[in-house]
Amino acid sequence: MTPEYDLLIRRGTIVDGSGGAPFVADLGVSDGRIAAIGTLKGGAKEVVEADGLVVTPGFVDVHTHYDGQAIWSKRLSPSSAHGVTTAIIGNCGVGFAPCRKEDHATLVRVMEGVEDIPGIVMTEGLDWSWETFPDFLNALEVRPRDIDIAAYLPHNPLRVYVMGDRGARREVATADDLARMRALAREAIEAGAIGFATDRVKNHLTADKQFVPSYAAATGEIEQIVEGMAEGGGGLIQFVPDIPIPGYQDVLAPLIEISRRTGQPLTFSLATGNDSRYRGADDALNMSEAASRTGPRVTAQVFPRPIGLVFGLELSANPFVLCPSYKQIADRPLDERVALMRDPELRRRLIAEAPEEGHPYTMMARNWAWMFPLTERPNYEPSAADSIAARAKARGVTPEEEVYDLLLQDEGRGKLLVALGNFPDYSLDGVLDLIKHPNAVIGLGDGGAHYALICDASYPTFVLAHWVRDRNGERMTLEVAVKALTSNQAQLMGLSDRGLLRPGYKADINVIDLAALRLNAPYVVNDLPAGGKRLDQGADGYVATFVSGKCIARNGTPTGNFPGRLVRGRQPAPAQSAATNR
Repeated sequence: MTPEYDLLIRRGTIVDGSGGAPFVADLGVSDGRIAAIGTLKGGAKEVVEADGLVVTPGFVDVHTHYDGQAIWSKRLSPSSAHGVTTAIIGNCGVGFAPCRKEDHATLVRVMEGVEDIPGIVMTEGLDWSWETFPDFLNALEVRPRDIDIAAYLPHNPLRVYVMGDRGARREVATADDLARMRALAREAIEAGAIGFATDRVKNHLTADKQFVPSYAAATGEIEQIVEGMAEGGGGLIQFVPDIPIPGYQDVLAPLIEISRRTGQPLTFSLATGNDSRYRGADDALNMSEAASRTGPRVTAQVFPRPIGLVFGLELSANPFVLCPSYKQIADRPLDERVALMRDPELRRRLIAEAPEEGHPYTMMARNWAWMFPLTERPNYEPSAADSIAARAKARGVTPEEEVYDLLLQDEGRGKLLVALGNFPDYSLDGVLDLIKHPNAVIGLGDGGAHYALICDASYPTFVLAHWVRDRNGERMTLEVAVKALTSNQAQLMGLSDRGLLRPGYKADINVIDLAALRLNAPYVVNDLPAGGKRLDQGADGYVATFVSGKCIARNGTPTGNFPGRLVRGRQPAPAQSAATNR
C-alpha cells in the first residue's frame, strides 16, 4: 500500500506560529507542503514520534550576512543549527552584487571592514561568476544548501556598479546615475530581490578605514532606488541607523517619509544603550506606530539579549590586543602565545601596559563593568557581580589581572562577553518591553558576519530556553515566542507561504525537546575558505529540523540533505485546506 504521507509527525504539541494555544495532534507532509493536521490514520515514508515534544514552524532569520557563505558553503551554520529554515541576506546595504570585475576589491574591503570577514576568505571563497544582481541570484539558485535564502539588493554594490570610483568616494550622484540606479533596482526586484537595504552607521568603515560608499548618500538617491523597487513590484526597505542621542527623530524621519511616498514598508535596526533603559527606543517605536497607522508598516528589529562581542586569544580582539608587548606575539600560534603569556615577566608587562589606538571594536575590549566570562553554560543575562570589574574587586586584584587569568583558561581558549547595549541595569526587562511592541520583530543575529567577534545567530535557542523556560522574572509564553520567531518574521518579509503550521504551507518544521533545550558555548572552527576561522555555536534539544519536508539535522547532527532553495521575491499565502481536524 502506498504511504499517504512523505512525513508524519505523531502526537506532537503543535505550536503553529499564529500565537494560538498549543494543541496535541499529528502532522502530515506531502510534496514539501503540510498536507494535514489532526488525528491522522494514514502511513508515511518517515515517521517521527513526538510525544512530549514541541512542533513549530521553521524559524525565519531576517538579518543575516551569509552572502559569501551561501556561495562557498552548503551549510548556513550557526543558523541552521538553531531551527532557522529561511535566512535573509544583503542586509545593511553590503553584499557582492551587482559588481564588475574591476570593483571586486572595493566590495571585499567594504565587507571586510563592516562585517569583519577576512579579505583572504572572500578572495578564496568567491568565484565571482556573476556581474549583475540577477546573475548573482542565478549563482545562488544553482548551489545546494541546507536552508532557504532570500536576498535584498544592497546599496553599496549598486552605487559602486553605477558610479565606479565616484561612488566609492561618496560623490553626489548625477541625474544619470540616479536613473541608472532606479532601473537596476527595478530589474533586481523583477529578478527576485526581497527588497533594498542601506545604512548610515559611522562605525561601518571599510578595511582601509574609509566610510562605506553609501554613507551619507542623499535622501533623494535612496528615494529614487526605492521608486525603482516599487516599479518592479515592490519590496521591503531595510535600514541601519546610527544609535542617536537623544532620539531617533532626525535619522528615521527621512526614511519613513520615503516609505510613505513610495508605498513600501520599512524595517530598521533598533538598539538601546546600557546607560539608560531605552535611550531613544520609545521615540523610534512611537514614530513607527504613528507611521504605520497612515502608511506602509514601519517595523523595528530588536535583538533579544545583550548586543555584544566575544573576545578571546583565538579571536579578533581581547583586552591586550592593542598593547605593544602583545602585538609582538600576536601572529604566533595560540599554543606559543599561551606559553609566552604564562611567563611572569610578560604577564607583568602586559598587565601594566596601556593599549594604543585601534579599531572601534578593539577599543571596547576594556569595558570591565560590562565584560563577563563566557563559560560552558553561557549566561546572557549575567548580574553586575559577574562582571570582570566586580570579580576583580572581590579577589582584590586589578581587572587586568582577573581577565588575564580567564583568557588563559582551557589552554588559551577562555572567552569573554562584552555587553555593548540592550542591557541597562544588568537586566533584559527593557528588551522584553521592546520585543512585545506590535511594531517590533526579533532579529539582528548577523549570521555570516563578524566571524571572529560575534556569535549571535544562536538567538532562537536563547529565546525558547531563556525567555520561555528559564528566566527569573517576567517571561514569554511558548506560543508568543514561537510566533515571534516564525510568522512575525515571515509576514515582515512578505513570505506568506511559511511561518505557520497549516495545510498548504511550506513544510519547514522544528521538533524540539523544550526540557532538554540548551545553548552550548561558542567555539572556534577553521572551516572558512583559506582556513579562515569563525565562531560556531551548537545547541541540545533540536530533535529534528525539516526544510520542505526533508530532514536537515537530527539531534544536532546534519543529515547531509540540502533541500534549501533561493526564494525569489514575496510569496503569497497558500489556499487554505480543510484538512485540519482538532
